[in-house]
Amino acid sequence: MLILGIESSTVQIGCAIGGHEGVLASAHSAKGKRHAENLTPAIDFICAQAQVELSEIGLVAVDVGPGLFTGLRVGIATAKAIAFALRVPMIGVSSLDLLAFPMRFSPRLIVAAIDARRGELFYAFYRQVPGGVQRISEHAVGSPDDLASELLATGEEALLVGDGAHRYREDFDGLARVEIVDPGNGFPSAASLVQLAHAQALREDYRQIDQIEPIYLRRPDAEINWSTRDSA
Repeated sequence: MLILGIESSTVQIGCAIGGHEGVLASAHSAKGKRHAENLTPAIDFICAQAQVELSEIGLVAVDVGPGLFTGLRVGIATAKAIAFALRVPMIGVSSLDLLAFPMRFSPRLIVAAIDARRGELFYAFYRQVPGGVQRISEHAVGSPDDLASELLATGEEALLVGDGAHRYREDFDGLARVEIVDPGNGFPSAASLVQLAHAQALREDYRQIDQIEPIYLRRPDAEINWSTRDSA
């Protein structure tokens, strides 16, 4: 079964195609807020690179957040439209799971952190398990100080991965047992999305289109701005 993965929860958009033979093609682009303009050409590009027709896709996987409101909306809407047109099932994967997955070879505590803007982070904690990682906390939204306090409370060596870790690096550099992972792993990966979706597909753990919903941990920025203006 060929899987199309679509990832758009941050300033970067990504897509990938793969299956039991691994990832055949992937592409990522970071062009600010132009998710809607960049996503369809990126999908066309990876189909050409993998020499695959879109009609051959048997499963659509999508990053469901948490992340930036507009990016999530564009990615999920595009994924649902493709799944509907092809009449294929879907799988949704957390953006933080995607960030943590490439760190699966480390025995240390893994913490994925995405820049949520407004001085906050989306984050979750993970541990290594055979073949991958397991989330051991709920998705959370909080300040860098909140996360730093939680890291100190664990008393463990930890890997901190994601663009949120680099945006607020000064809040974590002083933590003796915490290592910040290279910026090259700063964003969720569409290739990881295909790999995780493939593992879930082997268990036949699919979702119908109407079961795919974004993970929103707070209101959209525009709504917050409007509320702030009204209360001023």
